[in-house]
Amino acid sequence: MIKIMFICHGNICRSPMAQSYFSHLVKEKGLSDKFLIESSATSREELSNPPHYGTRDVLSRHNIKLIKHYSKLITKAEADEFDYLICMDQNNISNLKRLIDKRNYDKIYLLLEFAKINRSISDPWYTGNFNQTYDDVKLGCEALLDYLIENNGL
Repeated sequence: MIKIMFICHGNICRSPMAQSYFSHLVKEKGLSDKFLIESSATSREELSNPPHYGTRDVLSRHNIKLIKHYSKLITKAEADEFDYLICMDQNNISNLKRLIDKRNYDKIYLLLEFAKINRSISDPWYTGNFNQTYDDVKLGCEALLDYLIENNGL
């Protein structure tokens, strides 16, 4: 089983969007039993809050089922357990490195890296642009799944 943790600042916008979209993709391909997909925060600011209404709205408009979710902080144990720690921006990476052991740094990626794009996914909490965030998450998740299928013989 491939274990993927999507990570953003508060775990109410980008990472639950990515978790929901990626879960949708693997279900469509009949691969749900091959993956454990979760999301978490690098900040305590939104702990126990549900996904932002903007995330809920944009996923609904695209007929993507929102995963049942409440914000949580990533733990050292989760960093040990998961194969991929997929961050949305460089600040997430910096914050994540303060929370986990160095031995897990090689598991850290930016989501858009898999689409061969060297930039972060903007936080719609600040930009208000959930549509652009959705487009970036979609692009990154599709490229991530292609990468995992190709490199894991799925």
